[in-house]
Amino acid sequence: MAHTTANDVTPVQDRGKDDVASLPGFARRIAFGVMLVATGVIGWAAAGILILEKLELYRNPDHVTSCDINPWVSCGQVMQTWQSELFGFPNPFIGLVGFTVVITTGMALLAGARFSHWYWAGLQIGVTLGAVFVTWLWSQALFEIYILCLYCMIVWAVMIPLFILTTVRNMVHGVIPAPAALTRSLAAWVGPIIVLAYIAVAASVFFRFLHVFT
Repeated sequence: MAHTTANDVTPVQDRGKDDVASLPGFARRIAFGVMLVATGVIGWAAAGILILEKLELYRNPDHVTSCDINPWVSCGQVMQTWQSELFGFPNPFIGLVGFTVVITTGMALLAGARFSHWYWAGLQIGVTLGAVFVTWLWSQALFEIYILCLYCMIVWAVMIPLFILTTVRNMVHGVIPAPAALTRSLAAWVGPIIVLAYIAVAASVFFRFLHVFT
């Protein structure tokens, strides 16, 4: 991810939409498309594995899932909770559909597609709802279920850059109205922000399961 300084980034509506060279690296079409495809494929694969494991549990309640590692890391046990089917069906189906949209958008960008503001606004809403849902699942895993799901954590991991980069990208391109100074600052520090988010999540898991690690 290319580093940018605060003076390099000005919202698109303030400098003209054709001034692509002055965009921060992550907000350019190709780079952003690669990010969408990469996070989408990883998230889609994790959701797909969870669905296959859930189907096996439907067929055989004694099935041991591929991520049943110990009493504290067990997808199978998590799948037995009500939180795993919040809307009446397995949560991974939401991820499968959502990440398909992300992958399709990324592939279209790599093929040269241009999307209207309304499409980016819709993607932002979807990614934001996904981030909220994943945050809720994280809180349930740590403080209610008290069991971790390996493939679920992979989804957590891809949602962090997906949400942060999509949000800042949309601020840079004027999809999300924001003060120019705030947009410049977030674009310049987007990398460290993502790293801090990873550290915060890792620390929450470590301290919640401290007795397991020690």
